[in-house]
Amino acid sequence: MTSEKMNIAIDGPAAGGKTTVARLVASELGLLYLDTGMMYRALAWQALQDNVPLDDTEALGKLAEELPLDLEAAPDTEAGCRVYVNGVDITAQLHGDQVSAAVSKVASVSAVRADMVKRQQKIAEAGGVVMAGRDICTVVLPEAELQYYLDASLDERAKRRFADMQARSGNDLTYADVRQRLAQRDYEDTHRADSPLKQAERAKYIDCTHLSAAQVSSILVDDYRKLAAEKAEEANSVKS
Repeated sequence: MTSEKMNIAIDGPAAGGKTTVARLVASELGLLYLDTGMMYRALAWQALQDNVPLDDTEALGKLAEELPLDLEAAPDTEAGCRVYVNGVDITAQLHGDQVSAAVSKVASVSAVRADMVKRQQKIAEAGGVVMAGRDICTVVLPEAELQYYLDASLDERAKRRFADMQARSGNDLTYADVRQRLAQRDYEDTHRADSPLKQAERAKYIDCTHLSAAQVSSILVDDYRKLAAEKAEEANSVKS
């Protein structure tokens, strides 16, 4: 088996299972998991804290550039990582209604995306990263050895997101509310001018509507191990 660790890039719409699958894959293969959406949520959270208008692209870009953001691997947590802003753990606050409603607008700002992409690429330079988001295959890691687009029907994604929210305290949204918000998020993500959500040419499409996270993760793990074995075999043949 090759000792050089490969990167895995995963794209897909909100609540499509990217986070859970990426976390399972990283744990199984001993790789670093990074949910890029948490980075954009952190910025959205900070913008709300500072009362930065969500239509002020210049102010949001400046905020992104100056944001003291750190991520820490936490495989035993639901998010798979902990997010710190200015040294304070804000992970638990990043899936609240206000942040969820604001994140797509924040993530559509070109200056914000440029800053976050640089941060994400820096993390992946050493290899061995499982990165999930909406433009990972197309923009952030276009050279990633393994690329995937994980999808699921809107109804299934809404059901999953609603169940997650019901498990948290303080949720007063109905299923219809959640479905409508996801539909709106889908539209915004796929129609934004900068780095819209789409399937990359090399990305393997997986419909996760009727598959569990464990079933999907096993596909990715098998692909990784197969490619790693092929690379090791090629390396050995060159040496001989």
